[in-house]
Amino acid sequence: MAAGFKTVEPLEYYRRFLKENCRPDGRELGEFRTTTVNIGSITTADGSALVKLGNTTVICGIKAEFAQPPAESTNKGYIVPNVDLPPLCSSRFRPGPPGEEAQAASQFIADVIENSEIIMKEDLCIAHGKLAWVLYCDFICLDYDGNILDACTFALLAALKNVQLPKVTINEETGLAEVDLKQTNPLNIRKHPVATSFAVFDDTILIVDPTAEEEDLATGTVTIVMDEEGRLCSVHKPGGSGLTAAKLQDCITRAITRHKEVKKLIDKVIKSIKIK
Repeated sequence: MAAGFKTVEPLEYYRRFLKENCRPDGRELGEFRTTTVNIGSITTADGSALVKLGNTTVICGIKAEFAQPPAESTNKGYIVPNVDLPPLCSSRFRPGPPGEEAQAASQFIADVIENSEIIMKEDLCIAHGKLAWVLYCDFICLDYDGNILDACTFALLAALKNVQLPKVTINEETGLAEVDLKQTNPLNIRKHPVATSFAVFDDTILIVDPTAEEEDLATGTVTIVMDEEGRLCSVHKPGGSGLTAAKLQDCITRAITRHKEVKKLIDKVIKSIKIK
């Protein structure tokens, strides 16, 4: 009977749970799904990570290549993110060119990289005006169940911390790059941005880490990106119902707590890898 009611009146079904300050999956309104991260998942990539947020599963692989620095910034490299949401991960996506949601996710990650200064592009320059690194950050969603932005941001941070770049020098006589694969260095990760997403129900009720079903029923969503210093790096609000200043402050407070949880988790995983 409950299953039939959920099918016929899904929003009313959710409202009955929300009135009791809980959700159909048993979580409290401010509770995240179980989060796990695996670093170094792809051996052919220069850095990689797999993140699971409940059922939502995203893998990020990073490949580093040489490029000429841009003409307007001869001392900088490039970071190029791309999010792929294939039909494999959900029936809502179709084969072909990236859809609107995938493009929006790619732009979100690009904005996070730029605004948070997770990596300074100057650090990717090898030889001023001659050679720089370009980092291709490819995200593939293996299983989609909502909150793709949090999962992608976490996977990006974990994968970047896994990158080891070889030492590169320019031969003065030939002008060619010489790569020393035996001597590698990690990237200089300057900030640790963490995204926290919320769904808004009936313009007033906030729930954290929404599932795909909750996103569909919500009147709006908002994603807050914070760094370890409590600095607000980005606010992503793609339309929908508005938020009061008090509600936005509640989101920021929860995002600060979430940052500590994610940072603790990633530090624990990296430490376990180094021990091995």
